Amino acid sequence: MTSTRVDVVFPCLNEAGALPWVLTRLPEGYRGIVVDNGSTDGSADVARQHGALVVHESRRGFGAAAHAGLLAATAPIVAFCDADASMDPQELPRLVDPIDAGTDDLLLGRRRPTTRGSWPIHAQIANTYLSWRLRRITHVNIHDLGPMRAARRDALLSLDLQDRRSGYPLEMFLRASDAGWRIRELDTSYAPRVGRSKVTGTVRGTLTAIADMSTLLRETRS
Repeated sequence: MTSTRVDVVFPCLNEAGALPWVLTRLPEGYRGIVVDNGSTDGSADVARQHGALVVHESRRGFGAAAHAGLLAATAPIVAFCDADASMDPQELPRLVDPIDAGTDDLLLGRRRPTTRGSWPIHAQIANTYLSWRLRRITHVNIHDLGPMRAARRDALLSLDLQDRRSGYPLEMFLRASDAGWRIRELDTSYAPRVGRSKVTGTVRGTLTAIADMSTLLRETRS
C-alpha cells in the first residue's frame, strides 16, 4: 500500500457530478479529504466510493470546510483544491514538490483559463484588484489568491487561522507573509466548473467574498 505523502482538502457543497473525475486525478501518494459542507446531492457517498476520507462540517462557509479538512489531515504536506473540476489535481505536484524540497513555504496556483468563460469577468476584476492591494501591502509578487495551494501541515496549523468564511485563503496568505514565509505562485490551468458555482460564478457570491476579504484586511491591517 502506498503511504500518504500529501493530503488534499476539497471543500465540498453539492459536487457529486465533479467528484469522480477530481478524485481519480489524484497522483499516487495523494489522499483526498472531502469536507462535506451540507451537501444534499449525495456528494459524501460519491467521495467515499472513490476512496476519499469524508469529513462533515455543519458550519457553512469555505473557511469552515477548509479548516476542518486541515484538522483532519495527517500527511506532512497539505494541499487545497476546489472540488468542482475547474482545477486538475494532476497539477498538484508542481506546487507540492518545492514544499517537499524545502525551497518554498507556500505555493499558490495562479489560475490560467483554458477556455473563454472559465473565469467570469466580474470575478477576474475582483481578483486583480485584491492582488494589487496585496502586492502593495506585503511586497509579495502574487497575481491570484486562488484556491489551489500547498504548504506543510504543521506550519499551517501554527498560523492559527480564525476566518471561517470566504476570507480564509486571504488570512492564510497574510499570516504566512507576516511570518516571513517564502511564498511563490505558479501557473495552473483553470477550466469551466461542473455544476453551478456558489461563489465566483455569481455576482452575489463574488460580492460576498469581497466583503469578507475587505473586512479581514481592515481588521489585520488597521
